[in-house]
Amino acid sequence: MVYLDFEKPLADIEGKAEELRAMARKGEGAVDVEKEAAALDKKAGDLLRDLYKSLDPWRKTQVARHADRPHCRDYIQALFSEYTPLAGDRAFGDDHAVMGGLARFNDAACVVIGHEKGNDTRSRIHHNFGMARPEGYRKAIRLMDMAHRFKLPVITLVDTPGAYPGKGAEERGQSEAIARCTMKSLEIGVPLVSVIIGEGGSGGAVAFATANRIAMLEHSIYSVISPEGCASILWKDAEKMREAAEALRLTAQDLKKLGVIDRIIAEPLGGAQRAPADTIASVGQEIAAMLADLDGKSPAELTRDRRAKFLAMGSKSLAA
Repeated sequence: MVYLDFEKPLADIEGKAEELRAMARKGEGAVDVEKEAAALDKKAGDLLRDLYKSLDPWRKTQVARHADRPHCRDYIQALFSEYTPLAGDRAFGDDHAVMGGLARFNDAACVVIGHEKGNDTRSRIHHNFGMARPEGYRKAIRLMDMAHRFKLPVITLVDTPGAYPGKGAEERGQSEAIARCTMKSLEIGVPLVSVIIGEGGSGGAVAFATANRIAMLEHSIYSVISPEGCASILWKDAEKMREAAEALRLTAQDLKKLGVIDRIIAEPLGGAQRAPADTIASVGQEIAAMLADLDGKSPAELTRDRRAKFLAMGSKSLAA
């Protein structure tokens, strides 16, 4: 288990409990070590509840970025059957930061698309830390076109710090690719549901989350810019990321109040990283519920629903 900065007191307690149990396994110690370990477990549980009952936006950002949270690949492996990945944008190449293809969800055919960050150093480099290049968004457009043609619902799993800001990506039309992907999300006449499973950063996330229904995991974040990037621009100091996180209103709870998202998916105590299987199961249930909400709607109704949803966000903002 990797502990975050604010979890260090918890790490100490759980570490001591494990040391006592290691002593018991070796037959060491004259005291009832299991009883002491159980007392430490209770203390750790109480502290964990205290830490997570009122996380501030910066701490939620840290939890959303936790390396042990389940990633897109984990959700696809657990929730989808007959997954057939499709690669390439038919123009430049394949982008490993974006994975997607044909699959079955609850035995119904669908298209699934998501950002993949990787889970160790080698895979993170391979997947470019989930930061998509233009060919990734063009691959997503190709998959959405296919879904529209064959009348398949689209499920997107968002987990990206933002689109890749490199020179090559800009030369290949990064902003145009993101804009076209967002436009395609608005155009397709099939159900489109999205779940923010970790970070939802900038236009790189919006391109996949311009959906009929949007859900966020309880400790995920969704924002126009990262707290560090915002602090660098506004205060010329990335160390002011805590203030930026507060101002950005990037938590699921804030975004639900603002009408940007529709659902919040509860996470296990301590975050998704402490019980990945339970988190994945909860996400599967919410995806099924969101698709059920859209069942029976015509293509025209689905596109109207999506456009009205995002136009209403602007109206609410102006009214506020």
